[in-house]
Amino acid sequence: MHTTQPRDRTIVVLRALIAVFVALMGCASQVPYIWVDQYTPPAGTNEQSTEYRLAPGDTIGVRVFNQDGMNTSARIRADGKVSLPLVNDVSAEGLTPTEFGKKVASLLREYINQPVVTVLVETMHATEVSVVGEVGRPGVYPIERGQGVLRAIAAAGGVTQFAHKDRIYVLRQTSPLRIRLKMDELETPGTPAARFQLLPNDAIVVE
Repeated sequence: MHTTQPRDRTIVVLRALIAVFVALMGCASQVPYIWVDQYTPPAGTNEQSTEYRLAPGDTIGVRVFNQDGMNTSARIRADGKVSLPLVNDVSAEGLTPTEFGKKVASLLREYINQPVVTVLVETMHATEVSVVGEVGRPGVYPIERGQGVLRAIAAAGGVTQFAHKDRIYVLRQTSPLRIRLKMDELETPGTPAARFQLLPNDAIVVE
């Protein structure tokens, strides 16, 4: 029986990364850009919200005041729902913990008089961004909430000697434009570039 050797897997991964790089570079060359200090999150998105929004893979703790038997920890499934006592499957994806707590409390009123529900995020889902172009180790890297571009580039081995340090772009699903940054501004605390925060599935392209 044929088995895939480690070298074969490495080749597959490298080919996949090359394909991602080519696709992203093709997109970057065709999409207009805007400097980061001019970037405004599109209307109707949650980018400006400071409160965390629940997503599949998160583990949440649900506490019902004076109802110890109702307290539970549960993981939000891929379909965006979570299973809770009495109310079964409840959609949680995209809601803040406060909003989800109010939703659960509303559903529990059928069983409990004036329920008070508190929701805490115990563990967050893993989020990733792609870093390609003139960096030491192009690839897909995990990020933490609120992480900036410079840290992601550092995780990818930093920029190469061939990089144009004023041609760093972020491609974002919610934006029709590339967001352009400069390395010297990324390295200067307090600048719009340094304060800019990555979102899950962003792609960083260093030309």
